[in-house]
This record gives sequence, C-alpha cells and structure tokens, in this order.
Amino acid sequence: MKEIAETFATKAEELAAATVAETKMGIVADKVTKIRFAGLDVYKAISGRPAAGFLSDDQQSRVLEIACPVGVVFGLIPVTNPVSTIVFKTIICLKGRNALILSCHRDALGVGKQSCDIIRSVLERHGAPRDLVQPVLRRSSRQKTLMFMKHPGVSLILATGGTSMVKAAYSSGKPAIGVGSGNAPVLICADAAISKSAQSIVSSKSFDNGVICGSENNLVVVSRVRDEFIKQLEVNGAVILTADEKNRFTPQVFESDTPTLKRALVGKSAEFIANQTKIHRDQDIRLIVVPIRHDELKGPYGHEKLAPIVSLSTVNDEADGIQLCKQILDNQGRGHTAVIYTENHELMRRFGQEIDASRILVNAPSSHGCIGIGTGLTPSLTLGCGTFGGTSTTDNITYTHLLNIKRLAQNF
Repeated sequence: MKEIAETFATKAEELAAATVAETKMGIVADKVTKIRFAGLDVYKAISGRPAAGFLSDDQQSRVLEIACPVGVVFGLIPVTNPVSTIVFKTIICLKGRNALILSCHRDALGVGKQSCDIIRSVLERHGAPRDLVQPVLRRSSRQKTLMFMKHPGVSLILATGGTSMVKAAYSSGKPAIGVGSGNAPVLICADAAISKSAQSIVSSKSFDNGVICGSENNLVVVSRVRDEFIKQLEVNGAVILTADEKNRFTPQVFESDTPTLKRALVGKSAEFIANQTKIHRDQDIRLIVVPIRHDELKGPYGHEKLAPIVSLSTVNDEADGIQLCKQILDNQGRGHTAVIYTENHELMRRFGQEIDASRILVNAPSSHGCIGIGTGLTPSLTLGCGTFGGTSTTDNITYTHLLNIKRLAQNF
C-alpha cells in the first residue's frame, strides 16, 4: 500500500492532467492535491493499525475480536474524482485484505485503466496477485453495472457517484456503503471573522472547480454583516450578480425541467461560465455568487451545484439562519455536510445539535475539511450521510468498514 500511495504521488501531475483532458472537468493543480491526499494521507492515517487476525482481547468480558476480509468489493468510480477515488478505494480495500473490482464512469475509462495498470504493476512487484484489483475495461452501461452488483462473487458494493447508481447499489440485494448528495449550507454569523470567512469560502468552492460533493453550495449570512461579507467576497475574486445578470444567467446554466446544472458546465471554472453567460468584470472571476430570495430555494439555486456557483441568502439573525440551513438540507443534501462561521462556542454547538449533517465544520473550508484536509476527520473520498440521507453510516469511510469482525466469547 505504501508503494501504491507513493507511486501515485509521483505520477500525480501526469494523472491529473490526463483526468482533466479526458473528463473536461476540474483543475490540474487541485487534482494533484487530491491524488496525493488520497494516497499518502489516507495511507498515513491507517498505517500500522490492525486489520487482520486478533484485534483485541478484553480480559474483563473475555471477548476476543478477530478481523476477516469482507471479500470482493465492487467500487463505483465517479467522473468528478476518478484517480483520487481509485487510489483511495484501493488502499482501504487492500488494507482489509479484500479484492476490488473498479467500475469507472464512462467518461473516465482511459485514466481509470491507466490508474489500475499502475496498481497492478505494484502488486506484481511485491508478489501479490495482479488480479486483486481489476478494472471493468469496456465502456460500462447501467445494465452491466447492475450485473456486477448482483453477481454472487461480489460481497459488498462501495458506491461513490451519482444518486441513481447509489440507489441501485442499495437496491441490488448486496450489502452496500453509499454516499448521498451534497448541498452544504454555510451560515455566516454576526461574530464571524468576515475577511477570513470570505477567503475560505472562495478558496474552497473554487477548488477543482467545485466538484467535491461536500463543497459550499448555499451561503446564509446574517444581515448585520452582509455588506462587509459581500465586499470581502469580491476582494477574493467573487462576482455578485445583479438582478438583471441573474435573470440572464439562470436559464443559461440550469436545465429547464430540473434544478440541475447543465452537464457542459459541471467542473468548469467561474471565468469560463461567466464568459459563456456574458458576465463581465475587470478582475479575474473565481466564484459566481447569486443573491436569492428565500422562496427561490426550491428552485435550482437551493440544490447542489458542481461548479464555482453559490447562492446567497440573507437572514435577520442566527436563529433564522439555522432554520434556513435546515430548509436547504431538506431540498437536497441531508446528512452530508454543513458549515458555520462563528467564534461563539455555544452557537456552534447549537448548530451541531440542530443540523442534520454528518460533517459539521466550524470556520473551515468545506471542500477540504469534509474529506479530512485541515480537520480531524478521517481522511476519505467516500462520505456517508447516515439515515438522514438514506445511507448506512455517517462516517468518513475507511478500511474498518471493509472488515468482518468475529467475536470469540468465552464462557465465564
């Protein structure tokens, strides 16, 4: 596993460039960061931890825990983060002594095969069976994917990707660990460090052009600090749309019949989207911010936007802000991620208690913090949403979720 992580770190720039060229999404430098994180940071987090044989021996209860592999894992790989997800799933599967079949999105088959070839070469060099990790080589279809999911040789499905595929995994009849949709609300309180908050949000939502599912999608700001917050967003490269710009912008970026971003704009830069929609400023544009009314949250702006686009709502106070964040998560994203910017410990604890999200970040960039960059969360590229979001766990998934634990209980 160490050599796999180090090899991907060495080849990160090459693989990141190949990913952007094939998928037409994201930023090479940011994908380099994610690939290295998914390899080196994930490996470091689990290195030296037990994953086989006897794990513990509780002398008081006289229960011995014994780790066993779950077997063959079928891993779905999304187009948004193909290489980083491949190396991540490989490391946590091999840590638990499992085999892995990787099914890449059809628009990332090339870089998926390239990544699998690297892994299989490392396995061979260490005398391990090359076929411990196998790619689905040909262009996949929903029918083929369902066949793999239901195959008697597959023990567990590790589903990272679109909502329909995750639902199919849970409906397959096999044990499955899936993710839910992201749509993170961000509450900016009156006592927040406004300059740092704005800088963090712009940096995070523009990271890899907004394709991390836990990235910021909806800004909720207390009216007392709205003007200063907008000013600081603009200082950091955000453009705040006027009412006229918003009216022209909306039909050009969202599908007409669903609250979904147009496929051609997913993972594109704010500058590209602005040019496509005739939004012009004298400065470089890193983030597009769209002020909205509360009644517009049921429309496209209140849903997930996998691009550097966020909505901006204004509330009277923090209590109203918490309620609005709940409403946003009821649209989409329950169980995933939410963010609060405040220096008030009582307020952050209240937010944590009332918001139905598995990862609640405080004064942290969401794209980074939710996967464990800069926070104490388990480093992971697969984020559970619990029963809030219709999945089986609230955890950041790691190798411990891919183990069967037997318990040897001795008679007193």
